[in-house]
Amino acid sequence: MEFATTVLNVLALSFVAIIGIAMAVIVVVFCADRLQTSDAIRRNYPVIGRFRGMFSTLGEFFRQYFFAMDREELPFNRAQRDWIKRAGEGQGNTVAFGSTRNLSLVGTPIFVNAAFPPLEQQFAKTAPMVIGSGARLPYTALSIFNISGMSYGAISKPAVQALSRGAQEAGCWLNTGEGGLSPFHLEGGCDVIFQIGTAKFGVRDAEGGLSEEKLRQVAAHETVRMFEIKLAQGAKPGKGGILPGAKVTAEIADIRGLKIGEDGISPNRHAEVDDWDDLLDLVARVREVSGKPVGIKTVVGAEGPIRELFKTINARGPESAPDFITVDGGEGGTGAAPMPLIDLVGMSIREALITVVDQRDRAGLKERIRIVASGKLVNPGDVAWAIAAGADFVTSARGFMFSLGCIQALKCNKNTCPTGITTHNKRFQAGLVVEDKYKRVASYAAEITHELETIAHSVGVAEPRLMRRRHVRIVQDNGRSLPLNEITPSYNPLTSP
Repeated sequence: MEFATTVLNVLALSFVAIIGIAMAVIVVVFCADRLQTSDAIRRNYPVIGRFRGMFSTLGEFFRQYFFAMDREELPFNRAQRDWIKRAGEGQGNTVAFGSTRNLSLVGTPIFVNAAFPPLEQQFAKTAPMVIGSGARLPYTALSIFNISGMSYGAISKPAVQALSRGAQEAGCWLNTGEGGLSPFHLEGGCDVIFQIGTAKFGVRDAEGGLSEEKLRQVAAHETVRMFEIKLAQGAKPGKGGILPGAKVTAEIADIRGLKIGEDGISPNRHAEVDDWDDLLDLVARVREVSGKPVGIKTVVGAEGPIRELFKTINARGPESAPDFITVDGGEGGTGAAPMPLIDLVGMSIREALITVVDQRDRAGLKERIRIVASGKLVNPGDVAWAIAAGADFVTSARGFMFSLGCIQALKCNKNTCPTGITTHNKRFQAGLVVEDKYKRVASYAAEITHELETIAHSVGVAEPRLMRRRHVRIVQDNGRSLPLNEITPSYNPLTSP
């Protein structure tokens, strides 16, 4: 009995002590809030005003898991992410009862099913396509769907390793992004596209210009198949790449030519390129030194400059043309960019791709220049639209990030990515197991291609590159849909003026 009484007394004293400490903390916080001058809400409503900030911070997570419908979230909704997750895990992607997509929204693409689609024995696999037939070492690309630029630095070591091994298994290419070539890009044995950004990371000389010696060293790797000169990317056209210093480890600093902890800021354009002639000179220089196909990546702001590019190419001769053009839409993503550029600058891929394809064809360069579409194209319908609109290839970065396990935490720029994809914190990286994730990368790429072929067969053609704009209808504001070829006719030299 005495023991029980003692225990109750101790518990009572502990409770009183806890209450006392809590009251003391509240008083301290009350005084701190009342005296501070930076936050009006906390100053006028001490203590309880702090909940506003907490709820605002947690709101994005509650919306994602509890309140947002499957098709509501941005930049990618739950339906898109779940499709990629199932594809990466090799699960079936059939659904029941009906579509959850609102098919009456303006701009929705609807594919035109054929009355008599091809039978299974009439199907054809997506054929390989040669890029840069005039280069000393042309590249035969096996996959129509490939991995877009994500630099080592912006993403982690295990992420690059998983992408490299997954790309090799899937037979697709892996773009290095502008951060240079790391050993992890090469270890999987996949085809690699080396991106030359405006800072020339990986191939820069002491003054920040292009080092031909380093360019030859990169080109000497057999698996480095092509070079892509980056002019701009969709998330931040007009501004160079931004790698926060918190992500610049000793290894990344060595690869990029930076100091440990130094922000990796790329110029907003190549210093030696003032016009289209200068750009074509740079393309020719890289192609001559490397012997491999060279293309450009850009964002379209208006039709006029693109027309001038092709006019300049024809004035100099088709051999001066880049071997491919990667068109990135204004909806493209990145790890760090100013909000006004993400939100407001650059044409959407839905407009930009058609602009570039039509101008290329009008210039008579369809067989000379391949078109690569990029920018939020992560599901089979997105990819099928791009191919029907005129793209030869489609690349995705964020789709493959989802296949690695990205949960859209929106922490890419803070080195705190909870899935280990965009962080160099070893604790978080431990969650990304390369031996598991590379299989998901390969499975996602294979499932995209499989369902892309399914759509192609549905519209009546044997393989995806036979799809045309007439195979897609676009919903209009009156509720009706029109064929894409009537909205934006493809250039035809026999009928066009």
